[in-house]
Amino acid sequence: MRELFVYYRVRVADTAAVQAAAQAMQAQLRAQHPGLIARLMRRADVPAANETWMETYAVDPAHAADGVNAALEAAIDRAAIALQPLLAGPRHTEVFIACAS
Repeated sequence: MRELFVYYRVRVADTAAVQAAAQAMQAQLRAQHPGLIARLMRRADVPAANETWMETYAVDPAHAADGVNAALEAAIDRAAIALQPLLAGPRHTEVFIACAS
């Protein structure tokens, strides 16, 4: 099953705004795409000026056995455009496939 891991840097001063925007974006994506599992995380070791944050995306196998397909990935990318002005750099997407469940 194909899953996405999207990471980026957030200025500490902007964490509240980024968290609100990212959670709203993920809630909207879940509403539009049944079975979507979206999480928002931040790295545990926080540097002084910036934090590393990660969004993860998977799909419940009952809705799509192959996971996040190209159309869903494109929808996530379109939704994330609104986040970019709040971030301390670009978003980086990594795609992983489960070896076992």
